[in-house]
Amino acid sequence: MTDNVAPGLERAELDALLGIAVDAAREAGGLLLEHHGRLRHVRTKSSARDLVSEADVASERLLVARLRAARPDHRIEAEEEVQDSPEPGTPRWFLDPLDGTTNFVHRLPIFAVSMGLHVDAVPQVAVVHLPLLGETFTATLGGGAQLNGDRIEVSSTTSLGEAVLATGFPYRRGELEHSNLENFSRFFYDVRGMRRMGSAATDLAYVAAGRLDGFWELHLSPYDVAAGALLVREAGGIVTDAHGKDDWLRGGSIVASGPALHAAIRERVIC
Repeated sequence: MTDNVAPGLERAELDALLGIAVDAAREAGGLLLEHHGRLRHVRTKSSARDLVSEADVASERLLVARLRAARPDHRIEAEEEVQDSPEPGTPRWFLDPLDGTTNFVHRLPIFAVSMGLHVDAVPQVAVVHLPLLGETFTATLGGGAQLNGDRIEVSSTTSLGEAVLATGFPYRRGELEHSNLENFSRFFYDVRGMRRMGSAATDLAYVAAGRLDGFWELHLSPYDVAAGALLVREAGGIVTDAHGKDDWLRGGSIVASGPALHAAIRERVIC
């Protein structure tokens, strides 16, 4: 571990930014709990399956306000309203204020606030907070990954037959070339179990904690994966796109797991 882990971001700054993000995520989580089971307005976006509620918007506005106040020079790319123009070398936050909106609308407990900070192509800080479950996953570059302050590691599973994997399916699955159903079928008979959490940030956090042995998905957005990918890497795992490259943030596919399973998962995923 070095004191200066990335241009412009020293260890003390990373720790300070993590504290800011954790406080903001937990505050946003409290706001989501106030709305949980009490929603008044739910509308659709790109498809009838792609939902947004007043809770999504309120959570995003809270996160943006806290980050603007703490670091006004940082850029923000969020799911609902804020898309700052990029500037090379300037820290950029990727925010999903409510990852798992469909779960939230249907009063299912798995939903998260996801905050990931990158400098250019390098993830720096990650927070994934699950308010209803009381779990906060955190990581900084070179600082390891934690769950509620305790160190976490990816699983050591070496065989697909012993693995529990997770994935998800796109909202516009009837319109896209690869719906991921074919990939799901390639694993279905060979693994111990398959899970569909409905929140990519949660899937990645659970891979980091060793609860899931691997995760892949297609057609995700940067704010879905920006935080969770760093959690997995800092917990000892591997994160790539489906081609084994490093274009998982914007490339449209992601594969994350412990080192022993990564190649076996990736070779079955077609995108």
